[in-house]
Amino acid sequence: MPEVKVSLEDIKKLRQETGAGFMDCKKALIEAEGDFQKAIEILRKRGQQIMKLKAGRKTEEGAVAIARADQQRIAGIVLLCETDFVAMNQDFLTFAQLLADLALKHRVATAEALLALNHEGRTVRDHLADLVGKIGENIQLGEVRYLEGPYVHGYLHYNRRVAALVAFSDRVPDEVAGNIAKHIAAMAPIALSPEDVPQDVVEKEREIARERALAEGKPEHIVDRIVEGRLKKFFIEKTLLQQPFFLNEKQSVAEYLKSEVPGVQIQGFARLSVER
Repeated sequence: MPEVKVSLEDIKKLRQETGAGFMDCKKALIEAEGDFQKAIEILRKRGQQIMKLKAGRKTEEGAVAIARADQQRIAGIVLLCETDFVAMNQDFLTFAQLLADLALKHRVATAEALLALNHEGRTVRDHLADLVGKIGENIQLGEVRYLEGPYVHGYLHYNRRVAALVAFSDRVPDEVAGNIAKHIAAMAPIALSPEDVPQDVVEKEREIARERALAEGKPEHIVDRIVEGRLKKFFIEKTLLQQPFFLNEKQSVAEYLKSEVPGVQIQGFARLSVER
């Protein structure tokens, strides 16, 4: 059977519709015998097949995107890929921003919920498969975070690999809010205060501190005191309010906030990073 001939105009139209490469569009149109809608489905199925084939490949690069519609809602996502070349690809970055916008619009706070959203008649997971088919790398949606509060702020580092979101109990000057968001991005706290650290994490740190004290030959009767001292140091290093403020280590983050905007509290925060 002779090969179906397709016009350059149809190939260009299919490229505009799907974003796929020139030869991929030509092959899809030939396989579809010139049927434009069928060619779109062929490309989409091909993207899903590529997604399955590449699913096991490591995704150690990527980008973070954040979206803030107003002063009370903010969202952020991590989109992962295989290479730094793709992490700088404009189609990849545009899709990452779309995901952040959708998370904000629909108040979504998990990757699974975001992937299941309907966007333009198809799920976000389907659109992700299209991107995988177009770019040819394993692309995965990593973390998704969403915050609400009387006042929210976000910081995205220039390399797009780390970002921070923070919610305050009241309006905060942009410089102060930005400084705290930058602190979160740089210092990676695991909780707001010691009371917010998961109990299993606390118990693990307590166990490590005890084993270390005993290995150092500390007398049994003072081990408990040593353990509590080391746990206190852990809280100072790992909880946001107790951490030394990165711009002035003589004061904690809590002290910095109080000195700038007395009475305002941090209600919640999130740190998003490509590194896992």
